[in-house]
Amino acid sequence: MALSTAPILSPLSSALSLSSSNFIIPDSSTFHGIDTSIRTVKRNSRYRAVTIAQNDKDKPTKLVTFLGKGGSGKTTSAIFAAQHYAMEGLKTCLVIQSQDPTADHLLNCKIGTSPIKCNNNLSAVRLQTTKMLIEPLNRMKEADAHLNLTQGTLEGVVGEELGVLPGMDSIFSMLALGRILGFLRNTSQGRGQQDEFDIVVLDGISTEEVIRMIGATSKARLYLKYLRKLAEKTDLGRLAGPSLLRLIDEALSFSSGGANANVQLSSEVWDHLEKTLERGSAFFQKLQKFSCYIVMNQDSQLSVMSALRYWGCAIQAGVQVSGAFAFASPNAELTATAKDFSPLPFASIPHLSMSAHPNWNEVLVNAQSQDARQLLNLMSKQTSIFPPVTFDPGNKSITLFMPGFDKSEIKLFQFRGGSELLVEAGDQRRVIQLPSQIQGKVGGAKFIDRNLVITMR
Repeated sequence: MALSTAPILSPLSSALSLSSSNFIIPDSSTFHGIDTSIRTVKRNSRYRAVTIAQNDKDKPTKLVTFLGKGGSGKTTSAIFAAQHYAMEGLKTCLVIQSQDPTADHLLNCKIGTSPIKCNNNLSAVRLQTTKMLIEPLNRMKEADAHLNLTQGTLEGVVGEELGVLPGMDSIFSMLALGRILGFLRNTSQGRGQQDEFDIVVLDGISTEEVIRMIGATSKARLYLKYLRKLAEKTDLGRLAGPSLLRLIDEALSFSSGGANANVQLSSEVWDHLEKTLERGSAFFQKLQKFSCYIVMNQDSQLSVMSALRYWGCAIQAGVQVSGAFAFASPNAELTATAKDFSPLPFASIPHLSMSAHPNWNEVLVNAQSQDARQLLNLMSKQTSIFPPVTFDPGNKSITLFMPGFDKSEIKLFQFRGGSELLVEAGDQRRVIQLPSQIQGKVGGAKFIDRNLVITMR
């Protein structure tokens, strides 16, 4: 099989084989205030002590989220994790992105658009796009009043009458999370008052939307690259680009020049935008800052199959899954599912009855919860997971770990003289930069135990 420098489709066509190896879990705006003390949390013998230096301005807030089929237990997992981190002494915020009232029931509190304290160390907030529309519009109006670019036209726009269009939920939720987590803030601004939380647990609208959000900053960098070329190399771009950039820069406060921002060169504003997206992309690559877990209902084969698929989709989006959780009926055996998800750490979350509000203190101290809590703590310390891409210069090959996909679903493209390999699968495209020793044309590809092995020539 060979791929030219033009986009050539390369279908792959044989069955997926799952690994049967086992894995054992090792033992191991409205946000106010910041705790500048150093807290050491005591834990039982199964856990290591956690020390958090809150006076470190560079210490990031960590984001944790869950992927899985609808009804698999994503919301319950998110609340379980949030309650766990809060019990560990970490300041935790549960962010709900949907109108589903399940979280209100499980927490036994009404969740609104401002953070509400549910119990010690745990707050919850619901993101509503209709309300999130208002703040950026007001900031644009303030910037326009200063720059007078629209000659007062923008001032006549009433934010409260604007409805939500498809796609807005993810965009505005991403902006809100970016501000909470800090990667949409200028680095010279340091940590602000809104950085109150050690952990933010996200319960997203759907797994597909969460995966889109995860890969958004990385994908947006390519769009920004082409937009910059359009703005700098076309007559229309050179005419309108500087004014629009000044408005964006002033409204979003990317620069730290305050009133001097409107005299910045366009190239400096483009650089600010690029650095902001670069920080966002880097955020999701670091396990110290971001963890996502796949969740399944072990009683449902479709839920297990979906979890495998979402595992592969997350890898395609550019992140590594940190572990897998299963909900099952009492006394269910988890061994077979654990084998399917090797080498991911795997744990079960106890079955919860939805007929009454759970007593989370009892749930968390239950012996059946200990493996799940241990897995959540394991990922807060681990700095690396098995690599999704490995290069073998000696055999001039690339191995891609792609669980959940069939070979017929994977397509390969090559661009730019063979220095890049584009992999398309699961409605996601991933560009892999090839080392100089491996660059060339694809000679063949085969599927071995969930790994796509590509040989170059």
